[in-house]
Amino acid sequence: MKEVFHKTMSILMAVVVVCSTMSFTIAMHYCGDTMVDFSFFQTATTCGMENTQLTSNCENPEVSQKSCCSDKQVGVHGQNEFKDIFKTLTFEQQLFVAALTYSYIQLFEGADASAIPFVAYSPPFVKRDVQVLH
Repeated sequence: MKEVFHKTMSILMAVVVVCSTMSFTIAMHYCGDTMVDFSFFQTATTCGMENTQLTSNCENPEVSQKSCCSDKQVGVHGQNEFKDIFKTLTFEQQLFVAALTYSYIQLFEGADASAIPFVAYSPPFVKRDVQVLH
Protein backbone atom coordinates (compact mmCIF):
# COMPACT_ATOMS: atom_id res chain seq x y z
CA MET A 1 0.00 0.00 0.00
CA LYS A 2 2.83 2.36 0.89
CA GLU A 3 4.65 1.66 -2.39
CA VAL A 4 1.51 2.36 -4.42
CA PHE A 5 1.03 5.65 -2.58
CA HIS A 6 4.64 6.69 -3.21
CA LYS A 7 4.44 5.81 -6.89
CA THR A 8 1.13 7.65 -7.28
CA MET A 9 2.49 10.76 -5.56
CA SER A 10 5.67 10.76 -7.64
CA ILE A 11 3.68 10.51 -10.88
CA LEU A 12 1.36 13.29 -9.69
CA MET A 13 4.30 15.55 -8.85
CA ALA A 14 5.88 14.91 -12.25
CA VAL A 15 2.59 15.83 -13.98
CA VAL A 16 2.38 19.05 -11.93
CA VAL A 17 5.92 20.04 -12.97
CA VAL A 18 5.23 19.30 -16.64
CA CYS A 19 1.92 21.18 -16.63
CA SER A 20 3.37 24.23 -14.86
CA THR A 21 6.17 24.58 -17.42
CA MET A 22 4.14 23.83 -20.55
CA SER A 23 3.05 26.65 -22.88
CA PHE A 24 0.49 26.41 -25.66
CA THR A 25 -1.69 28.59 -27.87
CA ILE A 26 -5.25 27.97 -29.03
CA ALA A 27 -6.26 29.55 -32.36
CA MET A 28 -9.98 30.10 -33.01
CA HIS A 29 -11.83 31.32 -36.11
CA TYR A 30 -15.23 32.98 -35.73
CA CYS A 31 -17.80 33.79 -38.39
CA GLY A 32 -19.95 36.42 -36.73
CA ASP A 33 -20.60 35.06 -33.24
CA THR A 34 -20.24 31.39 -34.19
CA MET A 35 -16.95 29.56 -33.73
CA VAL A 36 -16.15 27.70 -36.93
CA ASP A 37 -12.81 26.06 -36.09
CA PHE A 38 -10.15 25.87 -33.38
CA SER A 39 -6.66 24.44 -33.33
CA PHE A 40 -3.92 23.76 -30.81
CA PHE A 41 -0.90 23.27 -33.05
CA GLN A 42 -1.49 25.39 -36.15
CA THR A 43 -3.65 28.25 -37.33
CA ALA A 44 -7.37 27.57 -37.47
CA THR A 45 -8.85 26.93 -40.92
CA THR A 46 -11.02 29.69 -42.27
CA CYS A 47 -14.50 29.49 -43.72
CA GLY A 48 -13.62 31.42 -46.88
CA MET A 49 -15.92 34.36 -46.22
CA GLU A 50 -13.33 36.75 -44.83
CA ASN A 51 -12.07 37.80 -48.28
CA THR A 52 -15.45 38.82 -49.65
CA GLN A 53 -15.98 42.54 -49.67
CA LEU A 54 -19.12 44.02 -51.05
CA THR A 55 -18.86 47.27 -52.94
CA SER A 56 -21.79 49.57 -52.99
CA ASN A 57 -23.40 51.12 -56.05
CA CYS A 58 -21.55 53.09 -58.70
CA GLU A 59 -22.00 56.38 -56.88
CA ASN A 60 -19.64 55.33 -54.03
CA PRO A 61 -17.29 52.66 -55.41
CA GLU A 62 -14.84 52.89 -52.48
CA VAL A 63 -17.28 52.01 -49.71
CA SER A 64 -17.01 48.35 -48.78
CA GLN A 65 -18.48 46.22 -46.05
CA LYS A 66 -16.20 44.89 -43.32
CA SER A 67 -15.81 41.11 -43.12
CA CYS A 68 -17.85 39.30 -40.48
CA CYS A 69 -15.03 36.82 -39.72
CA SER A 70 -12.44 37.21 -37.00
CA ASP A 71 -9.51 35.23 -35.62
CA LYS A 72 -8.61 35.01 -31.95
CA GLN A 73 -5.64 33.44 -30.23
CA VAL A 74 -5.51 32.51 -26.56
CA GLY A 75 -2.04 31.83 -25.19
CA VAL A 76 -1.17 30.09 -21.94
CA HIS A 77 2.42 30.72 -20.93
CA GLY A 78 4.14 28.38 -18.52
CA GLN A 79 6.76 29.14 -15.95
CA ASN A 80 10.22 29.66 -17.43
CA GLU A 81 12.12 31.14 -14.49
CA PHE A 82 13.83 28.48 -12.42
CA LYS A 83 16.28 28.77 -9.58
CA ASP A 84 19.60 27.20 -10.43
CA ILE A 85 20.89 26.17 -7.01
CA PHE A 86 23.65 23.85 -8.20
CA LYS A 87 25.87 26.76 -9.19
CA THR A 88 25.60 28.38 -5.77
CA LEU A 89 26.61 25.42 -3.59
CA THR A 90 29.37 26.13 -1.11
CA PHE A 91 32.37 23.85 -0.75
CA GLU A 92 30.95 22.24 2.40
CA GLN A 93 27.65 21.50 0.64
CA GLN A 94 29.48 19.98 -2.34
CA LEU A 95 31.55 17.85 0.04
CA PHE A 96 28.39 16.66 1.81
CA VAL A 97 26.70 15.72 -1.48
CA ALA A 98 29.80 13.82 -2.64
CA ALA A 99 30.08 11.92 0.67
CA LEU A 100 26.37 11.08 0.70
CA THR A 101 26.49 9.82 -2.88
CA TYR A 102 29.56 7.68 -2.22
CA SER A 103 28.09 6.11 0.93
CA TYR A 104 24.74 5.49 -0.75
CA ILE A 105 26.40 3.67 -3.65
CA GLN A 106 28.41 1.55 -1.19
CA LEU A 107 25.16 0.23 0.34
CA PHE A 108 24.33 -1.70 -2.80
CA GLU A 109 27.69 -3.36 -3.40
CA GLY A 110 27.44 -7.01 -2.49
CA ALA A 111 29.96 -8.97 -0.44
CA ASP A 112 32.47 -11.14 -2.26
CA ALA A 113 30.93 -14.63 -2.60
CA SER A 114 34.28 -16.43 -2.43
CA ALA A 115 35.28 -14.83 0.90
CA ILE A 116 34.22 -16.91 3.91
CA PRO A 117 34.70 -14.90 7.14
CA PHE A 118 34.44 -17.86 9.59
CA VAL A 119 37.01 -20.23 8.03
CA ALA A 120 39.47 -19.89 10.93
CA TYR A 121 36.86 -20.72 13.60
CA SER A 122 35.79 -24.22 14.56
CA PRO A 123 32.10 -24.95 15.23
CA PRO A 124 30.95 -25.06 18.85
CA PHE A 125 30.81 -28.41 20.66
CA VAL A 126 27.28 -29.79 20.92
CA LYS A 127 26.62 -31.55 24.27
CA ARG A 128 23.10 -32.61 23.42
CA ASP A 129 21.15 -32.59 20.21
CA VAL A 130 18.29 -30.29 21.19
CA GLN A 131 16.24 -31.02 18.09
CA VAL A 132 16.25 -34.77 18.82
CA LEU A 133 15.29 -34.21 22.48
CA HIS A 134 12.24 -32.15 21.64
